[in-house]
Amino acid sequence: MTVASAARRKIAVVTSIIFVTACASSAPPVTSPPAPNQRTERALKTDLDRIFNAELTAHALWGVEVKSLDSGRVLYTRNPRTLMMPASNMKIVTLAAAAETLGWDYRFKTTIEGTGAIEDGALKGDLVVVGGGDPTINTRDNRAAQVFDEWAAALKAAGITRIEGNVIADASAFDRHSLGQGWSWDYLQYGYAAPATALEYNENIATLSVRPGATPGADAQIELTPGAGLTLIHHVVTSEAGSPTRIEIERPPDGPWLDVIGSIAVDATPVTREIAVANPALYFAHSLTLALIERGIVVRGIPKEVQDRRNVVVSSAARQVLATTQSPPLREIATTMMKVSQNLYAETLLRAIGGAQPEGSASAEEGIAAGSEIFSRWNIPAGSYAQADGSGLSRYDYVTAGMLVTILERLHGDPKHRDAFMATLPIAGRDGTISNRMRATRAEANALAKTGSIANVRALSGYVRTRDGELLAFSILANNFTIPAATINWMADLAVEALANYSTK
Repeated sequence: MTVASAARRKIAVVTSIIFVTACASSAPPVTSPPAPNQRTERALKTDLDRIFNAELTAHALWGVEVKSLDSGRVLYTRNPRTLMMPASNMKIVTLAAAAETLGWDYRFKTTIEGTGAIEDGALKGDLVVVGGGDPTINTRDNRAAQVFDEWAAALKAAGITRIEGNVIADASAFDRHSLGQGWSWDYLQYGYAAPATALEYNENIATLSVRPGATPGADAQIELTPGAGLTLIHHVVTSEAGSPTRIEIERPPDGPWLDVIGSIAVDATPVTREIAVANPALYFAHSLTLALIERGIVVRGIPKEVQDRRNVVVSSAARQVLATTQSPPLREIATTMMKVSQNLYAETLLRAIGGAQPEGSASAEEGIAAGSEIFSRWNIPAGSYAQADGSGLSRYDYVTAGMLVTILERLHGDPKHRDAFMATLPIAGRDGTISNRMRATRAEANALAKTGSIANVRALSGYVRTRDGELLAFSILANNFTIPAATINWMADLAVEALANYSTK
C-alpha cells in the first residue's frame, strides 16, 4: 500500500470508524514550487471532503482554506469567506498587528520611584511602582522573584532599608477597561479571564486553596492569595472519607465576592484553583510589599494604588527613579502567548498597540483601530473580520478562514516577520497546545499551528509541508457543533495529516 492510499484509508475513518496510521517522516524543503497536478489536487479535495462532509458534523459549520505559499495556488476551500468565531486563533491577528506596530524587539518598561528624601536608611515618602504593561512579572522561569530581587538590591544600593510611606501601584498607563468586550460574566472568576492592566503580577492570578477540616461535617479550610481583592463566601464542608470532592466557584457580577461552594473528603488532598484577581494594581502593590519585607526592607505604610491619571498621588517631577526593569522582547513574550495560548498576554499586546499610536491611548479600542489600518494596507477587507478583544475569548470575535490564511501568507512572506512568527507556533506532536496531537504521522514535527478553543468552537491555523516539501498555509475553523470537541480536533488533525501526505507526483 502506498503512503497516499494509507492516508486516504485513515481519512475514511470519519465515516467508517477505521483508523490507519499514516507513515511518519519529515519532508525536506524544496527550492522551487512543484508543477500543478489536477489529478492529485482532485484527490486531495476528495480526501478533505470526506472529512468535512462527515455526517457527524452535518449540523456544524466548517470554514477552511489551504494555500500553497510556494506556488500561490489555493488548493482547497470550504466557506472561506464566511465569518466564524476563531477562539484563540484571534491571537494570530493580535500578534500580527503587534509585530508590525511594535517590532519583535519591543520591551515593556516598569520603574520604581521614590517620592521623598532618603535619610538614615529611610525613604521619607512613598515607593511608587509605575507599570508599562509588562506581563512577564510572574512565576514563569522564576522571573517575578528575579525582578523583586533586583528592585530590593537597587533600593539597598540607594541607601534604603526602610520605607516610611506606602507602596503605591501606578497602572494608569492603560485605560480603565481591563476586560475584553463580550466577555461573559459566568467565567470572569477564572484565571484565563484575568483583567489586563499596566501592572500585572503572576498574570493577575491568585490561588484559591481548599483543604478538608479535621472531621466530617466541619467547615473546610479556604485560603486565597493575599491582595486578590475578593471577599470569600464560605460554603464548603468536609465530607466522609473517600467521598468525591466537588468545588464550584461563583463570582456575582455586582461585587468583588467569591462564593466557594461544595464539599471535600476528610482524607482528600488540598484542591487549588486559579482565580482572576479583582484589582490587579492593588494586587501588585500587595505582592511587592510582601516581597520587599521578605528581602529585608521594612515597609511602614500599606499597599495603595493610583486610581487614574486625574488622581496621581504626587507629580512626576517630585519622584526620583530608583530602578528600571525591561521585559523580555516581544519575540519571547509572543512565544509564550502562542505556545500555551496565554490570554492575558494577548490582551496586553492589544493595548500596547493602541498606546504606540500618535496621541493614542493604551486601550483595546485603539489597538483594534490600529490593527485595522495595518490589515487594510495588507489588502484584507474590513468585512472579513470583526475584532472585539485580543485573545479570542469574546464571542463577538469573527474572522474568515481566508483572512487568517492571508495573514499567515503575509507574515511568512516578510523577512522581518517570517522566522520570529513561525518560532512562536506550537509544533505538532512536540510542544505547546498540540504537543499530543498528530503524533506518529507525517505532520509530527512538521505542522506549526495555533489552536483555538471556546464552547462549540475549535480552530487550527498554521503551516505544514507536503511530501514534496511544498509549504502550505491553512486555516480550519469549526463552529456550532454539539459533538465532543475532541472529535472536532481529531478531524482537523486528519485534514492536516492529509496535507502533510499530499504530493503532486
